[in-house]
Amino acid sequence: MRFAIIAAGALALSGCAQNAEYQAQRDAQARRELAGALGNRVPGKPQDCINPTFTDGPQIIDRRTLIYRQGATLYRNDLVSECPSLAPLTTVIVEMRGSQLCRNDLFRVLTPGTSIPGAYCRMGTFTPYTRAKGS
Repeated sequence: MRFAIIAAGALALSGCAQNAEYQAQRDAQARRELAGALGNRVPGKPQDCINPTFTDGPQIIDRRTLIYRQGATLYRNDLVSECPSLAPLTTVIVEMRGSQLCRNDLFRVLTPGTSIPGAYCRMGTFTPYTRAKGS
């Protein structure tokens, strides 16, 4: 009996270690994707809204970061808080309150193979990134 308890505890601890290792790998991948997307661009003054008409995206970087493209400008959106269901290959369904995509607009995430979206998440500010002069 004592062996079974020790074995169960060891198994639980190994699961935690694997989860931490997986999360570290995901975080490293997200940093590489963000660096690749932004390249040598420099950040501008954050703004509350962008025009979604000629915008591509979002590119999902991680549970807190989205990238929208508008011509040569990239907009990084750092969400108000982490969105647990946000992951690559999910669909973002935004509920805009006007003609602009704005800070505090709500969105939900639809996971592939499901028909019910996840919990609500909130957009943060949009930071424009443009190429450095002379690049």
